[in-house]
Amino acid sequence: MKSTFDVSCLSVAVGSSAMPYKRNPMRAERCCSLARHLMALVSDPLQTAAVQRISLPESFLTADIILSTLQNITEGLVVYPKVIERHIRYELPFMATENIIMAMVKAGGNRQDCHEKIRVLSQQAAAVVKQEGGDNDLIDRVKADPYFTPILGQLDALLDPKTFIGRAPQQVRRFLAEEVRPVLEPYKSKMDVKIELEL
Repeated sequence: MKSTFDVSCLSVAVGSSAMPYKRNPMRAERCCSLARHLMALVSDPLQTAAVQRISLPESFLTADIILSTLQNITEGLVVYPKVIERHIRYELPFMATENIIMAMVKAGGNRQDCHEKIRVLSQQAAAVVKQEGGDNDLIDRVKADPYFTPILGQLDALLDPKTFIGRAPQQVRRFLAEEVRPVLEPYKSKMDVKIELEL
């Protein structure tokens, strides 16, 4: 079964000058444009009741193609762990500064002194990143400063990305179990149907 939809009938402007390095910019832009169109359709029947016979079907058709296109995009989703790791390496040292300060205070350091040292080192590292285009070297600066010697053995634990996500995994699992799956349950028999979508 093929699901097709001629979006040209909706006179929706979709940008054609998408950036060439993106994998599915036209489909993503199409969803954005159609979503804006769908929001605009809400006002039509509020102003003229007779237009409902046009705006209601058009709203359902528009919503259908938005969802179908989003499904097409997400089913082809590719995750690039190395890109994620690069972003984490860039941001995590700055995020970990509070953990470093707390560890230093537990080791007997003065919070105000530690805060000032971390602030100076952070700004130096940020300058390397922003002004020179270099890598975030904040942790190397911390390791090179004798002041932080008492916690050098803890740095790996303080920089563990898993310690920064809080209860997010449990919250997602609970949301799926309590909110999403009950809504999908009545349609379980229809969810195994594979639809070939032509975009």
